[in-house]
Amino acid sequence: MTPADNGRPRFGAPAARGPMLGVLLLVLSMWTLSCLDASGKWVMSAGVPLLVLSWFRYAVHLLLVLALVLPMRGLRILRSNKPREQIIRGGSMFLATLMFFTTLSYIPQAEATAINFLAPLLVLSAAPWILKEPARLSRFIAAGVAFIGVVIVIRPGGGLHPVGTIFGLITACCFAVQFIATRRVAGDDPFTSLIWSGAVGTALLTLTLPFILPPALPVLQALSPLDWALLISTGITGGLGHLFQIAAYRRAPASTLAPFIYLQIISATSVGWLVWGHFPDALTWLGIAIICASGICIGAVEWRRSRAPAAPLADAGAR
Repeated sequence: MTPADNGRPRFGAPAARGPMLGVLLLVLSMWTLSCLDASGKWVMSAGVPLLVLSWFRYAVHLLLVLALVLPMRGLRILRSNKPREQIIRGGSMFLATLMFFTTLSYIPQAEATAINFLAPLLVLSAAPWILKEPARLSRFIAAGVAFIGVVIVIRPGGGLHPVGTIFGLITACCFAVQFIATRRVAGDDPFTSLIWSGAVGTALLTLTLPFILPPALPVLQALSPLDWALLISTGITGGLGHLFQIAAYRRAPASTLAPFIYLQIISATSVGWLVWGHFPDALTWLGIAIICASGICIGAVEWRRSRAPAAPLADAGAR
């Protein structure tokens, strides 16, 4: 699962017609990625080791994307203008996957997803130093308010496992690094980035197969057909979820889609309730609402700022 970045670049070409279709595709991607999270949590509860699960998630993702993209775009789609940044992006996505699946093994899906929404606001807060963007007080306030929401969600006595909470916060940091790396490879085709992210994770995990596969064979042999279907589906839902996101951002501006990103908490809660019967309590919902409101508000502020006319040079020099 990857929460969408509020500061996501538009990936080169301007958004095409069909903003409503873009919104629908984004919502579809949220549900698809929530199914990925639920499937991963399910097969881990069946005993599948984390690294084996992650290998299936990335290997199937890579094969699916290559099968869908290569016939349309050819081998040139594999070429990146910034291979080092693509490797960093793929590595951070890989680490985020490991951390998030670990988080899901300790805490419910809705709360884990809510903590992830801290990541885009971490990016906005770090932007002046890492991305050389102007420092904005509004960004720091939004990040601070969102952190208050996260504290409410992970509060002592809230029933969340402390180890899962720690891994959830680490996941948010990994996603923040991934979002920053995504901005640095904005010049590449989004399908190139999608292929590289799958390839980096697959390559790293394939190197570990001689060590992780033999101990896991008894567990894999004991899996039911449903368990196998869910294990393989992690790569399908992961690949399709990101493809839907790319299609969404090609059909609607990022500013239009930003508020709908937070609908993922609805899909995560719904899937968690349907599969495990877990539903957050009222205080947890308050924290989730604070996180989402903070993200939506700073998104609106950034959108208005981007549409404001630039100051004349004479005025700029007089300040």
